[in-house]
Amino acid sequence: MAQKLWEKDTKVNSEIERFTIGKDREMDKYLAKYDVIGSMAHITMVESIGLLTPKELTTLLLGLKEIYKEIESGHFIIDENVEDIHSQVELVLTDKLGEMGKKIHSGRSRNDQVLLDLKLFSRAKIQEIATETHLLFNTLLTQSEQYKSVLMPGYTHLQIAMPSSFGLWFGAYAESLVDDMQLLLAAFKVCNRNPLGSAAGYGSSFPLNRQKTTDLLGFDSMNYNVVYAQMGRGKMERTVSTALASIANTIAKLAFDSCLFTSQNFGFIKLADEFTTGSSIMPHKKNPDVFELTRAKCNKIQGIPQQINLITNNLPSGYFRDLQIIKELFIPMFDELIECIRMTRYIIEKVEINTHILDDKKYQAIFSVEEVNKQVLSGIPFRDAYKNIGLAIEKGDFHPDTSISHTHEGSIGNLCNEEINSLMNEIISAFNFKSIQEAEAKLLL
Repeated sequence: MAQKLWEKDTKVNSEIERFTIGKDREMDKYLAKYDVIGSMAHITMVESIGLLTPKELTTLLLGLKEIYKEIESGHFIIDENVEDIHSQVELVLTDKLGEMGKKIHSGRSRNDQVLLDLKLFSRAKIQEIATETHLLFNTLLTQSEQYKSVLMPGYTHLQIAMPSSFGLWFGAYAESLVDDMQLLLAAFKVCNRNPLGSAAGYGSSFPLNRQKTTDLLGFDSMNYNVVYAQMGRGKMERTVSTALASIANTIAKLAFDSCLFTSQNFGFIKLADEFTTGSSIMPHKKNPDVFELTRAKCNKIQGIPQQINLITNNLPSGYFRDLQIIKELFIPMFDELIECIRMTRYIIEKVEINTHILDDKKYQAIFSVEEVNKQVLSGIPFRDAYKNIGLAIEKGDFHPDTSISHTHEGSIGNLCNEEINSLMNEIISAFNFKSIQEAEAKLLL
């Protein structure tokens, strides 16, 4: 049986060990390649301060690169008698290289190791989220332009209110994603700071060069204060999950609208038959299960920041094992959100729009404000115009002009989609994904 990194002579009770390890092996598979990249940067720095010889560094880097390739191929495993990815990597190196393999841990703790792994993992996943969100944004903006002249009723209190358009509907969700992306950028900035070198949260007596690992890993800067670096565990996850929850909120609302609008009572949009499911008893049913599941998954994601907060909000400074549980909430949420974003884009690209909704006379009343405004423009006071139109509606004498001539920014006739697109592009350009990729690729050469 492999010895724990921290183990001395006393063996831990097997039930205690099972309980304390929990799902760490499962979660650490997500972190595996980032643990290796972090170790490569760490030992490169360690060699520069004289704790490794150049020959040892070369040998260890080659060993780590082999492990990285094994992880990428899908063949790497964390042995059942090994508690985490950090232990497994060191064990594999020690098996291959002997005592030299144990030297990779000098100057660090598993505390700053897992902090680093989570940050490297998170920033890579944030890039995936940003890419997928941008693709959905582009789809929504394209649909907004394509259907900008197709009118639909707008609602307040679920009562018909004023004329809207599919240009406005699609464009509204596109602009919502702009704000979501702004939050994601802020979370990325919190994430992209280097905790390595903080060790167990109190630094090290070794003359570590923290700026070197910061540069090697492509971080914007470091978490300077070593106590705060450890305090950032949980805070980073809560911050990032809050940004993901914001995207999930936009998608959940879009999914709810879509479920509503596909119902026969509305009939505003139609999903292709192959995108719907049926009933075991009602042969006519074509259910929008894809949007219902998307809504549920996105609602679940929106609860994760609060769950993380509940785990961390009564912890003082320093490390506590409570923090381990956060991984089980945090790590899987990325792929679940990515799947929801992709599925939403896939459906929205192919949705069929009803272009004659307002031909139905029951929607005539939504043009009442237009008629009031026309009377105001002719010189009638607003309150008088409002009463005139209200009485006409009550008497059944309301026969509005259904042409729309809005001109102000963001309205039916002036969607400002170019401006919305510019906002999104400005935010996207503020992520420094390229420099991160270059830094990691250089380590792996």
